[in-house]
Amino acid sequence: MGGTSGGGELDQLTVAVRRLGDAVRRLGDASRELNARKARELGMNTTDMTALCLLEQHGPMGVVDLARRLGIRAASGSAMLDRLERAGHVHRAHDARDRRRVTVAITDDARCTNAEAWHPVISAIDEVSGSLHPDERAAVLDYLRRVAAAMEDR
Repeated sequence: MGGTSGGGELDQLTVAVRRLGDAVRRLGDASRELNARKARELGMNTTDMTALCLLEQHGPMGVVDLARRLGIRAASGSAMLDRLERAGHVHRAHDARDRRRVTVAITDDARCTNAEAWHPVISAIDEVSGSLHPDERAAVLDYLRRVAAAMEDR
């Protein structure tokens, strides 16, 4: 008996979709736990680590934009940036187009420290990715992009 029956049996598609959802949640949990471990290894909190990762990934940005991406108030973002600047992880500069706007960028030293800390993880992920058949990689890439877009839109 395929599909759902009057007895409430889940059909194969529903089971498969739930398994994918569970895998995405597990990936999110693993990512948060990894970020927390790396932050502890580097002697900082997870918000500071996430800020450095965002600056590395997206380049220099304003304090308000960075705070928004982190889900914190601009005042909290300023305090965080003061802390990161004192530690030599970021530097602030006036925006080239709007001198009233201050942008924040990750320093070269922080970029190197992050690269060293994250290298083993990135290598392990690259190894898993490299083990996939090209068609599998394409399907996984498409799926992850679509999941990320669905999460960004909500």
